[in-house]
Amino acid sequence: MTTSSGSPLLDPLFTTERLRGIASDQARVQGMLDFEAALARAQAGAGVIPAAAADPIAAACRAELYDVAALGAEAASAGNPAIPLVRALTERVARSQPEAARWVHLGATSQDAIDTGLVLQLGQALEVLDDDLGRLTAALARLTRAHRDTVLAGRTWLQQAEPTTLGLKTAGWLAAADRHRSRLREVRARALVVQLGGAVGNLAALGDRGPRVTDLLAEELGLGVPELPWHTHRDRLAEAGAAMGLLTGTLGKIARDVALLMQSEVGEAFEPSAPGRGGSSAMPQKRNPVAAAVVGAAALRVPGLVSTLLAAMVQEQERGLGGWHAEWEVLPEIWLLTGGALAQVASVAEGLEIDPGRMAANLSASGGALQAGAVAAALAGRMGRTEAHALVERASRRARDEKRSLREALLEERELRQHLSEAELERLLEPRAAAASSAALVDQLLARRRT
Repeated sequence: MTTSSGSPLLDPLFTTERLRGIASDQARVQGMLDFEAALARAQAGAGVIPAAAADPIAAACRAELYDVAALGAEAASAGNPAIPLVRALTERVARSQPEAARWVHLGATSQDAIDTGLVLQLGQALEVLDDDLGRLTAALARLTRAHRDTVLAGRTWLQQAEPTTLGLKTAGWLAAADRHRSRLREVRARALVVQLGGAVGNLAALGDRGPRVTDLLAEELGLGVPELPWHTHRDRLAEAGAAMGLLTGTLGKIARDVALLMQSEVGEAFEPSAPGRGGSSAMPQKRNPVAAAVVGAAALRVPGLVSTLLAAMVQEQERGLGGWHAEWEVLPEIWLLTGGALAQVASVAEGLEIDPGRMAANLSASGGALQAGAVAAALAGRMGRTEAHALVERASRRARDEKRSLREALLEERELRQHLSEAELERLLEPRAAAASSAALVDQLLARRRT
């Protein structure tokens, strides 16, 4: 998948049509033209250029008027796509309004157009991510409420550990998604700022009216005003990429959990089913976790892309050589992959299929072994932690080796019967006893979200 031409074969798998449009070459050109149109209007408003020049320039700032392939061919020699675009824009304006053409791109440099255009694209991408995070958090909140008390085996190191609830598991996913939504909104405020610095970032070509033009330019584009031009200070874009990388990591974690729950030997939850979804070309019985596979691929690819953005931050003096260029395709690819993974996980959360009966069966298959910790904790207050742990561990090993229930093995421990009644033991061995503490945590999270 590339951000320039796209892949009709693979893009539907790894991203969304909306995000692909935002990252397209046409959108990239339009972003730069939006900068040029807004610059002309801002300069007219600040009295830098004649008011009559702004409209003819803005009228020519439509991407469909330009040959993207021809611009690309010229960019190979020019070093960036803004140089041939500004030339083509100037020529087009000159054909209709020769006087206006002399004011195109006044006081700006190529990086101003490219950076501001990229920021405009990034803003659109972050809006899409926010929308889909809204979908995801709404679906996870519904799952968390619905399965507040649905008990299943908690697993550590891929082994059954102690009982927990599905509601607590999805609450963990939900809390992380909420943090990412907040984080990306904070990033917007810092990253979505205009770039206008001129040749070396001092706005010298605009004289004392440079700051006023910057303010009006930002207002025209709906962007923030930075403290200073930021040609070689790339922390804003690197932060945006890193925040998307963090989100993709959490999406990968959720997808991995779902894939493990879908394993044939587990079978406790499943991605939504649909004709043709998750099948195999060789095995007609298969129900593969296809969304988890796609999200997992994104979670593998995005960290490397984020590292490129971080490496590209080291840029030379007032204008970077190569580091700036490295961002152009990398940042859009991050939002393409992150947004594609997010859309997949949101769809899974909205249609996740749950099998509580299989969860209960998997719990009972252990013969009560998952409640060993609860028994040891109860005994610890009466006979000491070390002694309690050794007793329950000994009984657990015997139950496992002899293929018996933990209850039977524990009742053979004379010392245990001195401290726990059979009724108390039965209560401790009930998996639902663990649901109370899990439910309290779920309730706490949901209450915080309401406020």
